[in-house]
Amino acid sequence: MTLDDLKRLFTRQTLFRLDAILSPKLAPILYALGLAGILLWAVSHLFWSFGFGFGTGLWGLLEIAVFGLLSLVGLRIVCEALLVWFKAHESSGETVNRSRYSASLLDEVREAIRDLAEEGESVDYAEADEYITPATEPAPYVPPATPAASEPPRAPATTSGEVFKPRRTAKRTPPPKA
Repeated sequence: MTLDDLKRLFTRQTLFRLDAILSPKLAPILYALGLAGILLWAVSHLFWSFGFGFGTGLWGLLEIAVFGLLSLVGLRIVCEALLVWFKAHESSGETVNRSRYSASLLDEVREAIRDLAEEGESVDYAEADEYITPATEPAPYVPPATPAASEPPRAPATTSGEVFKPRRTAKRTPPPKA
């Protein structure tokens, strides 16, 4: 987990929403904290044992070597087991119905696209080729539309230099008098 991941973790709503699984990302932090704890225990045990005398201090060095090494191996095994367990159960975590509360419209659109992609079946579009006219064929001839004999020719909406003002097409009727 990088510093950017930590910034995203604490600045967004990731901690307060349950639609993202954070535990696999937090396992390296647990490992680092465990290493720091072992180091602090070793230093404090060294000073504590030498506080009782030189012979006890040498015995404390042996304890630090043995128990420190065992705790390092144990911490490593526990963290790797956590990561393996998370990886094994990753697919079951995706199938859980999570709440659909999203932080933005972009998240909702992204989720909708993912849902459509997952549920979409492979459709055969071979039939669609029959409806598409290739660009090499000329377009069919359509005669230009002629105005009907009863309609007068339309005048331009504006004259040169005039700003366009839409005309009212609906007629207003006064409200009925009671």
